Amino acid sequence: MNQGSDDIRLLLVVGIAAMLMLFISLLLIFIFTQRKKLQYQNELRALHDIQKNQLIEAAVRSEEIERHRIAEELHDEVGAILASSSLHFYSIRIEDCDEASQRLYQKGKALLDEGIHKVRGISHSLHSSILQEFGLNEAIEHFCSKIGHESIVKVNVDLDGSYNTQAVQNDISIYRIIQEFINNIIKHGKASQIHIKSVYLSKALMFTISHNGNGLTQSQFEELRFKKDGLGLKNIQNRVILLKANLKFTYHKSGYSIDIYVPID
Repeated sequence: MNQGSDDIRLLLVVGIAAMLMLFISLLLIFIFTQRKKLQYQNELRALHDIQKNQLIEAAVRSEEIERHRIAEELHDEVGAILASSSLHFYSIRIEDCDEASQRLYQKGKALLDEGIHKVRGISHSLHSSILQEFGLNEAIEHFCSKIGHESIVKVNVDLDGSYNTQAVQNDISIYRIIQEFINNIIKHGKASQIHIKSVYLSKALMFTISHNGNGLTQSQFEELRFKKDGLGLKNIQNRVILLKANLKFTYHKSGYSIDIYVPID
């Protein structure tokens, strides 16, 4: 009788051990499967991010090529036509014209000169040749000197002179981000004072754009950058992604500020 009980106990122990081994095996298989699934999802996500960045880079590069094409056409085609028109216009003798005609001539001359000046300014703004020749700081200062006007908007620039171009394409993206922000601040923010400051550290370039106009908070930017009509903010966001940069929008008593943090490899 005892022998039978011992056999039953042994069978129970073996059965329980077998069940435990089966359970542990199934648990290990489940964990292994989940880990493989997670690894696959991470690899898929990484591939998606790479493809997304490649698409953004292609879009940004295409935009820059189109800017250059328009700038060159403005300079070579429209600029040449306006310059030729100016020569013909200035060759007109108005000494014998009446006073009303002379006033019309002077008005037309002033408008033509302004048109030539604006076309040249737009061409320079679209083209990044000054950045490639003289560097990021010089390009920003040149742009700000063109848009600044004491009676309308005053733009102060305080840039860290120790920064030298690391990668031209990255500097073009930084320049376009600042250019777009300044245009938005003047157009939508109605600011009368803008201050741009940069600080260069060994691994990062930081810009702060401060102004006294109407600005954005961080939450407003996060909301607007996904809207269809926010093309300027989308362009900024695309370049921020490429640069692996960070943007921070802050409101102070004296106005608004935008911090741009760009890692430098």
